[in-house]
Amino acid sequence: MHNHDGTTGLAGHKHSLDPATRKEELLREGEFFRAGVAQAKANIRYGARPEVILHSTIDHATWALRARADALLKPTGTNVSILMPYALAVVNFVRQRRLGKQAVGAVVVLGALGWYVNRRRAKQLEA
Repeated sequence: MHNHDGTTGLAGHKHSLDPATRKEELLREGEFFRAGVAQAKANIRYGARPEVILHSTIDHATWALRARADALLKPTGTNVSILMPYALAVVNFVRQRRLGKQAVGAVVVLGALGWYVNRRRAKQLEA
């Protein structure tokens, strides 16, 4: 590209008009470009490793679940990060006391009760 004041490089900066200086600038730009290509290739090679793909998948799934939970909790004025310490304390208590089956049963019963109340409320709003 050419400009009225001089030539302009790929990055938008002006090159000098002296051919020897311009050659040095172009060689330096070429070195930076090659370093960028090598870095991009290394990132692709690293990102293609199975453990990195698995880790990225788990991170994405965790982010999606947290966003969904935050959206569900938004009307209550709370979010996952506020409730997480309490949830971890409950999980730790259940693990220490070996109350896993009872806790799962309680969650199923509370879930069914919540579903029933929600269904009943929806029927009342229809009528």
